[in-house]
Amino acid sequence: MTAIIEAHGLTKRFGATTALDGVSFSVEPGRIVGLIGPNGAGKTTAIKSILGLTPFSGELKVLGLDPRSQRDELMREVCFMADVAVLPRWLRVRQALDFCTGVHPRFVRARAEEFLRKTDIRMDSRVRELSKGMVTQLHLALILAIDARLLVLDEPTLGLDLLYRRAFYDTLLNDYFDKDRTILLTTHQVEEVENLFTDVIFISRGHITLSSAVEALGGRYLQLTVAAEQAGPARALKPFYEREVFGRIAMFFEGRSAAQLAPLGDLRTPSIADLFVATMQGTMKS
Repeated sequence: MTAIIEAHGLTKRFGATTALDGVSFSVEPGRIVGLIGPNGAGKTTAIKSILGLTPFSGELKVLGLDPRSQRDELMREVCFMADVAVLPRWLRVRQALDFCTGVHPRFVRARAEEFLRKTDIRMDSRVRELSKGMVTQLHLALILAIDARLLVLDEPTLGLDLLYRRAFYDTLLNDYFDKDRTILLTTHQVEEVENLFTDVIFISRGHITLSSAVEALGGRYLQLTVAAEQAGPARALKPFYEREVFGRIAMFFEGRSAAQLAPLGDLRTPSIADLFVATMQGTMKS
């Protein structure tokens, strides 16, 4: 199976600052991948590299193409939506559809119109008359109408309320995603969308700290919660991170078996959000 994205030794420097430090990762087709990291971790730089928006060193293939030299061909197969995505405020909704019809060969206008009919957005409304949530819906309508193989989303629901965020992701799954399409998503709202991910990539200070299918995490990581008086025996098994929760201690282990840990306390597979915090603040084993 040919990877949708294949990076080897991907590096990007801004003067003395290294945004990406020789990272390697791959994204398989038909997956929903969460690219997760704190501010300044290198997420946006990785996305700009994938989209051919910034020069880089190392090897990077997206849909089998080099973003540096084959960007025109690549963008026929890729859609991108960012938290700062903007449309001219004077533009009418109808004109936005006219523009996309004229510039993108794979834009299906009828599909965008069908989606917009389910919203409160009027075709003759100007962008400046729309709420932030409605502008996001308009962007989503334009994206859903493009028959792309890869969708890249960079904090697409930033600043939206819960109802709009939930509707956005429901629409994405029900009306867009299928086994032939791949979604790469960055977000700080991990708890809300972690159930969508098939794979996760954690990035910190320009390094990949974890790249895994979600279904494989349970066989690699375990979270043990113990009473304070039981912490000693648990610590002897060398957790890579721990934190206090309502007077008890939650410990995170890599490579330990459930049989070793279960007698000491309450055992479960950590959530993606909790695992992210643990790997960012704890010491990840190589």
